[in-house]
Amino acid sequence: MSATLPLRVTVQDAWDEVRLELPDAATLADLKRRALAATRVVKDPAGYVMKFRGAELQDESQTLAQAGLVPNGALIVLPKRRRPVR
Repeated sequence: MSATLPLRVTVQDAWDEVRLELPDAATLADLKRRALAATRVVKDPAGYVMKFRGAELQDESQTLAQAGLVPNGALIVLPKRRRPVR
């Protein structure tokens, strides 16, 4: 049985932090999809990257445990393409 991992995820498009509790066997792709859905962002999840402690989590097939996420760890979901500053 896998443990439940509480996480804080900020989605840049909404500038909203959501709290999620997922099994540590869930994938990073599932975490990103759930965070986008929780903030009502309806764009394709493939257009976003996820960062933890400043580093991009590139292999989204990894589980939360394999990625080294910690309880109450803070992540951010950002668009892959940077937006121009006006």
